[in-house]
Amino acid sequence: MTTTTSEPNANETGRPPAIGGPAQAHPPRGKRRPRTRRQTVGVVVLLLAAAGFLAYSLPPYLGLDPSRARLPVPAGFPAYYPLLVTHIFCGSVALVTGCLQLWPWLRRRHPAVHRWSGRAYFFGGVLPAGVAILGVAPLSFTGVVGQVSNTMLAVLWLPFTIAGYRAARQRRYADHRRWMVRSFALTTSIVLNRVWLVVWIMVLMPRLSTQYGGDMDALVLDAGLVSGWMSWTVNLLVAEWWLQRGGRATRRARRARAVAA
Repeated sequence: MTTTTSEPNANETGRPPAIGGPAQAHPPRGKRRPRTRRQTVGVVVLLLAAAGFLAYSLPPYLGLDPSRARLPVPAGFPAYYPLLVTHIFCGSVALVTGCLQLWPWLRRRHPAVHRWSGRAYFFGGVLPAGVAILGVAPLSFTGVVGQVSNTMLAVLWLPFTIAGYRAARQRRYADHRRWMVRSFALTTSIVLNRVWLVVWIMVLMPRLSTQYGGDMDALVLDAGLVSGWMSWTVNLLVAEWWLQRGGRATRRARRARAVAA
C-alpha cells in the first residue's frame, strides 16, 4: 500500500494512522467527495437503525424490574436478570460506539474521539456484554438450539474483538480493521435478528393451521430459532465476503501501480 510523502507516519507523530494501515495517497478531490458522502450516509443509516432498535428494546429494562423483561426470567438462578441487563446495556454501548468506529470522517478528523470510542466499544461494550451472555445463554427459554446459537455467538464475538484490540495495540492496523469488521458484524446481529424474525414469521404463517395447529406461540418460537442462527451467521458471511472483496481490489490496485511504475 503506497503512502503519501507529505504525511508523517505513526512513529513521527505518536498517533496511529487510520485503521487499515498508514494513510493512503488521496484520490482527486472530485472522486473522493462522493465516496465520503456515501460513507457518511451509511453511518447515519446505521446510527438511525441502532437508535430505533434501542428505543424499542431498552425501556422495559430501564427500571430494573424483572417482571417487565421481554424474556422469561427462570426461577432458581438469581444472577440471570443482572446478567441479562448487563448484556443488554453493554451491548447497547457496543452498538452505538461500533457505528462511530466505522465513520471514516470521524477517524480522520477526530482521531482522539475514534480511539476513545474504540475503548468504550471494547471495555464498556463487547467485553462485559459477551461475558454476560455466556451466563445467560445456557438458560435460554428457546431450548438447546437457541442456547447453542447464543453461546456460539459469544464464543466468536469475544475473541474476534480481543484480537482486534490486540492488533491495534501492536499497531497492526490492517489486522485490527479486519477483526473489528468481524466483531461489528456480530454486534449488529441482534438488530438483524428482529428483521429475520419478521421474515420467518411471514414464511411460516401459511403453516399455522396445519403444521402448528393454530399455535402462534410455537410458530414464533420456531421463527425465532431460525432467525437467531441466521442473524449472526449471515452477518459473518457477508463481512468475510466484503473483506475478501476489498482485499482483491487492493491487490489489483497494487499490481496496476507496479505495472505503471
